Amino acid sequence: MIVVEGLAKRYAAGPRRPWWRRFGGPGGVDAPVVGVREVSFRAEDGRITGLLGPNGAGKTTTMRMMAGLIAPDAGRVLIDGREVQAEAGVARARLGVLGDPRGLYPRLSARENIAYYAALQGLGPVAAAQRIEELGETLGLGPLLDRRTEGFSQGERMKTALARALIHDPPNLLLDEPTNGLDVIATRQLRATLRHLASPAGGGKCIVLSSHVMSEVAQLCDEIVIVARGRTVARGSVATLCAVAGEADFEEAFVRLAFGEVQQDGMPTLTRPL
Repeated sequence: MIVVEGLAKRYAAGPRRPWWRRFGGPGGVDAPVVGVREVSFRAEDGRITGLLGPNGAGKTTTMRMMAGLIAPDAGRVLIDGREVQAEAGVARARLGVLGDPRGLYPRLSARENIAYYAALQGLGPVAAAQRIEELGETLGLGPLLDRRTEGFSQGERMKTALARALIHDPPNLLLDEPTNGLDVIATRQLRATLRHLASPAGGGKCIVLSSHVMSEVAQLCDEIVIVARGRTVARGSVATLCAVAGEADFEEAFVRLAFGEVQQDGMPTLTRPL
């Protein structure tokens, strides 16, 4: 289970260099950039939770803080009760992270890429080899394992990156925009894989994914957290969110919740610029 409590993050701005600086005029520093203002939610085991929001809403920054890649200015993340910042090693051992699949080593085979991450997670050669074969079968990677990844399609890269994230069999999984660049077939395969991983047969994993594609989130996720302008503005199932927004269509419900005046109890409304 993953618990996110009151996450906030600002990025320091660099020096401003206006055109008149060239003539000795005053310079200055831009105001800090707010990545996340306040994001809170709970992701349960055996369920797929989706972070849904427009581009720039703060989804990726939130995912990075959840993975322990950047420290929040406020709030905390608990992975199975372990705080990511205070107990980083223990928390991360229970977490698999799927970021950009382009981060594969192109001159290594899929097997070698996965084995490298297995070593980083402390798996011995025998255990790693066995686990790679298991993942190859689960993810349909078998014929690709001994090929160099430099010629892989986006879908093949995604499968390899997912195998890396799962190599140590973590009970929790984070996926940032996992369907970006995938064709219809690869998207369907990924969807089926994630459903299996969340099921009892797949280990009942807690899965959190971010996306700006409403249809994908609606089809795949048990729980949806809507993030807009760095805040959690609503959460629940598709039916719950439609009911809160007073809309029969999920797209209309999302627009009202993310950009309109509708709010859930305890959630801030976003009718004015922040």
